[in-house]
Amino acid sequence: MTALEDLPYTITDHDIVAEADGMRVQVMTIGAGEEVPWHYHTVVTDVFVGVEGTVVIETRAPRARHELAPGSHCVVPPMTAHRVSGKDGRGCRVTLVQGVGEHDFNPVG
Repeated sequence: MTALEDLPYTITDHDIVAEADGMRVQVMTIGAGEEVPWHYHTVVTDVFVGVEGTVVIETRAPRARHELAPGSHCVVPPMTAHRVSGKDGRGCRVTLVQGVGEHDFNPVG
């Protein structure tokens, strides 16, 4: 798994809930104006569950925009470019389940 300190972006908080071979569960706090920039993962699937505020998950190929209220979820499969932010630049919190497999973070321009 890519270590959180090695990720090429900064958000307010990453709180690891659980981590094991090929799996990670974390709660991310994305502050106002912050985002997880466009990227993709080679083998892991991301499952996002809204916790607080409105979380926006945007994808390319297929191009889509998912707005997650608390309790709603979105699945982003491997090799799908995506980014994560709060709606209209506001802050939000989201639970992220990643796996199964080797985690990587591949930036997309």
